[in-house]
Amino acid sequence: MAETRYDVAIVGGGPVGLSMALALVRSLKGLKVGILDRRPFTVPVDHRASALAAGVRRSFEQLGVWQAMAPEAEPVRLMKITDSGTGDISRPLFLSFAGDVAPGEPYAHLVPNRASVAALLGALEGRVDMLAPVEVTGFSGTGGSGTLSLADGRTISAPLVIAADGARSALRDMAGIKTFGHAYQQSGIVTTISHELPHEGTAYEHFRPAGPFASLPLTGNRSSLVWTETPTEAARIKALPPEAAAAEIEAAMGSALGTVTVDEPIQVFPLHLQLARSVIASRLALIGDAAHVVHPIAGQGLNLGLKDVAALAEVAVEALRLGMDPGAPDVLARYQSWRRVDTALMAMVTDGMNRLFSNDIASVRAVRDLGLGVVDRLGPIKDFLISRAAGVEKSGPRLLRGQAI
Repeated sequence: MAETRYDVAIVGGGPVGLSMALALVRSLKGLKVGILDRRPFTVPVDHRASALAAGVRRSFEQLGVWQAMAPEAEPVRLMKITDSGTGDISRPLFLSFAGDVAPGEPYAHLVPNRASVAALLGALEGRVDMLAPVEVTGFSGTGGSGTLSLADGRTISAPLVIAADGARSALRDMAGIKTFGHAYQQSGIVTTISHELPHEGTAYEHFRPAGPFASLPLTGNRSSLVWTETPTEAARIKALPPEAAAAEIEAAMGSALGTVTVDEPIQVFPLHLQLARSVIASRLALIGDAAHVVHPIAGQGLNLGLKDVAALAEVAVEALRLGMDPGAPDVLARYQSWRRVDTALMAMVTDGMNRLFSNDIASVRAVRDLGLGVVDRLGPIKDFLISRAAGVEKSGPRLLRGQAI
């Protein structure tokens, strides 16, 4: 079969891959982009949500899709962090984050995945070639183009190929890029709950011996739940009838939001740290979970992927405007250099926090609670942590600052 050639080819049609495609075509008219996925491009039917940092919201606003997401976006106006050991009744507040990263701009919003994907698909309609369902069976980065071989016999080529195909990235493996990391011996319990009392835009993170328990505000009296437990305990909770599971969730929350009901089936995922040893290869760049998977303790997984989008789109578009090759080694090296520190720092912070807080040793709890209390009283440190998590550093990519590339 004949070869189809693009300026950029993206493998992976999740929120990160879709955002990458939109960032490219919105920034440079006439760019020919193909996006491939093994599943049809459809809006997910589940009610799970993601916490989008302020910088990511600015990116989506600049790309023209935030207006479509906003009606279902719930701002996070306050975060309360508590700590307790097994059997503790009291849950003292050790750290809280309140206020905005800028006047009238909350540091995060909770957005249902279906709302963000629907907005991205709508914005991309007619602007990119969406190839699905297709299976990529081979990749070669030799010569002047990256070449993708498909199971149906077709061949796709582009000067720059982008892997956005998730933690088990086949494209990463085809390029020979190794990963390192470790399993946490923990599972993440994810669901959506309704509750009797209003959350008032407050996110709660309660550190328990097995790991953090977080409830994140959605529109109405609903919250997105991300609960870390041992694999055995997570499996037990998943198997409970909805009423029994709701009772356990309410107890874990300390009844802070009153009576709880479970709105959708509980899902359980094994947790691990995984970093690619390189996020570039010949004619290839990795973004999102293909490049890094971190613990959900700080809710930064998707945000890291969307920061990748902002950085890679900027270096690729600047190269194309200058008539340069977007997949050239120096262009890809700039992308890797730009993202290396932020990714490594977030991996280190989330891994360290999980190790520090996922235990019930009294002496360790005393030290960490003292540390949280000190941070809570030091405004400049809190402001730095918020701006870092919100992705609004002055040296960051233009999209994260709400500027066009």
